[in-house]
Amino acid sequence: MPLSTSEETHHWTTHQRVCGIDEAGRGPLAGPVVAAAVVFPRHFTPSSAFSALGDSKAMSARNRERLTSLIMEHAEACAVAVIDNTTIDRINIFQATMLAMNQAAETITPLPSLLLIDGNRFNPALPIPYRTIVKGDAKVFSIAAASVLAKTTRDRLMRDAAELYPEYGFEQHFGYPTRAHTEAIRRHGRSPFHRQSFRLRQLGEK
Repeated sequence: MPLSTSEETHHWTTHQRVCGIDEAGRGPLAGPVVAAAVVFPRHFTPSSAFSALGDSKAMSARNRERLTSLIMEHAEACAVAVIDNTTIDRINIFQATMLAMNQAAETITPLPSLLLIDGNRFNPALPIPYRTIVKGDAKVFSIAAASVLAKTTRDRLMRDAAELYPEYGFEQHFGYPTRAHTEAIRRHGRSPFHRQSFRLRQLGEK
């Protein structure tokens, strides 16, 4: 069943600017974590063109790219924040994810009046009310839109990294710990784009 803006509709009665936030890239061994924030116009009703919107990980790359264009066209505001792998190593992936989400929210102008966050944890940097929603990218329209923007942005960055480090195949696994990626690390070691703090049991790392 296509996602509707029913969750947003509930909050639009008391909030002018409801913002969905999601991230991409918590689990990979390489590359940044990326968060996106999306605000749709109050009482926005999505057309049938948005019927494929949902959890971005379950979509084809072609659908994600198509939906990215639609989201950018119809959103009232959207923002993306990128936290690189060296920062992830320095502050840990959870803190880096929180930083990315907050930076994306802070970039929205004017600021949102409510944040809808995918997941069950959030550390806010601004005094803005928020709700965490488990599996929100499959339930909430604006969170799903943020999920798509975050993933398409990160995928493009990983394709760029593949040109610098072709031996790792980033354009195929996007930094996740696939067998091919693990074998590439075994052969070549880690690149400057890898997260040095992430360990691989397959390689005997502790």
